[in-house]
Amino acid sequence: MTKKTLKLIAASALTAGATVLPLVALAAVSGDTGPDLGLNYATAIGLGTQDVRTTVSGIIRAFMGLLGIVAVCIILFGGFKWMTAMGNEEGVNEAKKLIVAGVIGLVIILTAYAIAEFVINSIINGTN
Repeated sequence: MTKKTLKLIAASALTAGATVLPLVALAAVSGDTGPDLGLNYATAIGLGTQDVRTTVSGIIRAFMGLLGIVAVCIILFGGFKWMTAMGNEEGVNEAKKLIVAGVIGLVIILTAYAIAEFVINSIINGTN
């Protein structure tokens, strides 16, 4: 068999598995009476009872924190490249571009975080 055929078979198997597994899980949860989509459904399968708005806020905070870490790593990598450029003008310029890109990214991330926090707090306070 060719690599293309093997890749096609693997992709088909993964797609079929991803399609069938949720149906099997639903059958195991629902039993003979059909799925329980009432108020107790989330707690019956082990999910928390926290407000959805608070959960979304936590997800956004975690994602923004991850992006901030990436931006700081880019700045640190630029500094490392600058220190190891040994006076090579091309290496120094590349390092400066990395540092500037990291700082701009960090400013954008912090601004997006501030806007997201404002919007989420407005929604939470406005609906309580």
